[in-house]
Amino acid sequence: MSKFLRFALLSAGVLLLASCKSNMSLSEEAFKVTPPILEEVGGQVPVTVNGFFPSKWFNKKAVVTVTPVLKWNGGSVKSDPVTFQGENIQGNNLVVPFKDGYAYSTKFSFPYQPEMEKSELYMTFDATVNGKKVEIPAVKVADGVISTENIYRAAAANANNANSEDAFQRIIKQAQEANIMFVIQQANVRASETNSDAITALKESMKTVAGDTKNYGVENVEVSAYASPDGGMKLNDNLASQREKNAVNYIKKEMKNSKLNTSLDSKYTAEDWDGFRTLVEKSNLQDKDLILRVLSMYSDPERREAEIKNLSSVYAELAEDILPQLRRARLTLNYQIIGRSDDEIKAAYKSDPKVLSCNEMLYAATLTDNVAEKKDIYTKTTDLYPNDYRAYNNLGVIAFEAGDLATASRQLHKALSLNASAPEVHTNLANLCMAQGNLNEALSHLSKGGNSAENKEALGTSYIAQGQYSRALESLKGSNTEAEALAYILNKDYNNANRVISSIKNPSGNVYYMSAIIAARTNDAAAVAQNLKKAVAADSSLRAKALNDLEFAKYQDAVKAL
Repeated sequence: MSKFLRFALLSAGVLLLASCKSNMSLSEEAFKVTPPILEEVGGQVPVTVNGFFPSKWFNKKAVVTVTPVLKWNGGSVKSDPVTFQGENIQGNNLVVPFKDGYAYSTKFSFPYQPEMEKSELYMTFDATVNGKKVEIPAVKVADGVISTENIYRAAAANANNANSEDAFQRIIKQAQEANIMFVIQQANVRASETNSDAITALKESMKTVAGDTKNYGVENVEVSAYASPDGGMKLNDNLASQREKNAVNYIKKEMKNSKLNTSLDSKYTAEDWDGFRTLVEKSNLQDKDLILRVLSMYSDPERREAEIKNLSSVYAELAEDILPQLRRARLTLNYQIIGRSDDEIKAAYKSDPKVLSCNEMLYAATLTDNVAEKKDIYTKTTDLYPNDYRAYNNLGVIAFEAGDLATASRQLHKALSLNASAPEVHTNLANLCMAQGNLNEALSHLSKGGNSAENKEALGTSYIAQGQYSRALESLKGSNTEAEALAYILNKDYNNANRVISSIKNPSGNVYYMSAIIAARTNDAAAVAQNLKKAVAADSSLRAKALNDLEFAKYQDAVKAL
């Protein structure tokens, strides 16, 4: 804090210095303090004091050091002192003119502590005139600290946490492919091709899918035949068409042998320029950029072919390495892997959980609304799959929502040790840290929490803790959460705060407490009493908070009745 204009000494005190009398008191009205009841903002308690030194009040040989002190039962904290001096004093302090007087305005702050809720702000003085001490009694200038912002901790404790999702899919689509390659300008299906490893694997898959309708479902078989883009269009059209026909005849026989009953769809492409471009892009051809430029410049197939053939230095490589790969018919078996039904998963968990995959175990937990059952399933998952972080994270969420922060911390940190980049774990740890008042660590986790709705909510809560109330609303709008309601209260938008509160399902004691604050700020005594009773009924610890909360300074009868 600078030496200049920290706060004002007003008429009575300066008159004391001018007259050199002792034991003269200052009046509280001599100071204008903003806000009149101090309030926590971003973990600080900011204070603004304004005052004026009237003319002929400050003795020319006086030195006065003024120190603001915030006092509470059992403790106090001081702000930096400020020293003023009269015109005849040699020094580097702020000089107060004796004749003309001077107006002052200053700001300072105290780091917030919970004990400050029931406190008093005093101005204390150390004054001398001609080197002799002059007594000026301390003056109380403000009462207590409102800490409504600090409700962010309860909002974080009741936030929407992020579960780790299972990747279970009951139906998984599969596509198995194999190519039949053709000799240049030929369409016959060669025995060497039908005996390839890929074709053999395709035939085995067709038999498996056809023979196990419980675990597999077939969609169709596709045939796509191609000719390479060299040679005339008419020749290539006839060639690709014949390759399609021969490939279809071949796969029909194999489908019959496999007893695979499904549709067969086919098509052909006369000149496979798309395939040509893809292969060139992936190649190490020296002039591939030049070839790709030709493809982009000319859309006419014959012009393309002519221009590429003019590149004699590279065409031989194309003919040897690229074009043969385009003379093919692609055979595709489209089918589904059908997993266990919900009932089968439930039954398997009860009889022998070991037969279930980790994803099936995690999915099993979503099939019940009973928290104890979920906890049992996640715990069993950690036994069977101890290296998968997801069950630990979800156990952490369950503990956090039950108010067991120690267990939540242990489980979440275990999850983080298994996957340090898991965004949902960082989001949950951010909420946990804020619930414990550890904002700096929370901010570190939030930076790694990703773009989920849960992390956005946690980020908004952190802005409240930093005193950035407008920014908090930007993150929290539409979330219909306790944090959003608090952000509206701190922005003094009580209509929207009430709207959000009314949308919260299963409201906590914290929600009713915020409703009581809104009622107090809008002078609704009946609503103050009603909501405080609901808050304490839901959370008995809120009674002690209400007793010290200056939000309810005008409603002490309602508070004492709790």
